[in-house]
Amino acid sequence: MYDTLADVYDWLVPEALLTPEGSAAAFEAVVDELPSGARVLDCACGTGTLAVGLALRGFAVSASDASEAMVARTSALAAQHGVHLDAATRLWEELDGGPYDAVFCVGNSITHARERRSALAGMRGVLRDGGLLALTSRTWELPQAEGEEVVERRGRRARVRYTWHAGEFEVAVAFDDGTSHSERLAYWPFTHEELRADLVATGFEPATSTFSLEAPRYLVTARAG
Repeated sequence: MYDTLADVYDWLVPEALLTPEGSAAAFEAVVDELPSGARVLDCACGTGTLAVGLALRGFAVSASDASEAMVARTSALAAQHGVHLDAATRLWEELDGGPYDAVFCVGNSITHARERRSALAGMRGVLRDGGLLALTSRTWELPQAEGEEVVERRGRRARVRYTWHAGEFEVAVAFDDGTSHSERLAYWPFTHEELRADLVATGFEPATSTFSLEAPRYLVTARAG
C-alpha cells in the first residue's frame, strides 16, 4: 500500500509535517513522556519524517512500513540528515526488535488493518511492560468529505482528490504538467469506543485521548499492561 503514492506523499500531508523537526514537534506531548535515549519504533513510518525527527532528538529509533517504497524514502531521509535508524518492510504482525519504550502508529495508518486487534497485538508484543503507544486516527464517526484541493510543494502544484467507496478510498494526485498518480486503498473504519475496546483486549491500558466529534482526527495513548 502507498507504493504508487510514495513519491508524491508530500502532497498528501499537512505542510507542518513535511520536515522531521515539524513531525516530532507535532507529538511534543508524547515525546515529553519518553526517557532520554529511549528506544522507539515508528511502525507506520511513511516517508520517515517522524522517525528521523525522533532520531534527531537523540532517541534510538527503528522504523517499519508495509510499503517498500516508503521504507526506501525513510532510509534516504535518515542519510540526508546524518542520523542512524533501522528501517525495514514489516507488517504489524511481523514487528520485531523490541522491547521498545514507545511505539508510534500515526497518520491514520491503523485503519488499513483488516484485523485491527492482530495489528495492535503486534505492537504490544514489541513494547516493554509500561511502554507507551501513540496512535492517531480519523474520526470515523463523522462523514468523510470528498473533494479536491490544490497543494503546492517545492514549486510544483497538484490537484489532490479523495474519493470514498464502500471499503476503499481513492487518492489521486494530478500535477499541472500532466503527470498523475493514484491508488485505491482498502480501509476498515472504527469508532473511538471500538478502538478503546481493541486496546484493552490486546493488553493495553488506555491513557489519554483527544477524541472529539468536532475534530476530524484524534490522538490516543496507551500503556502496555
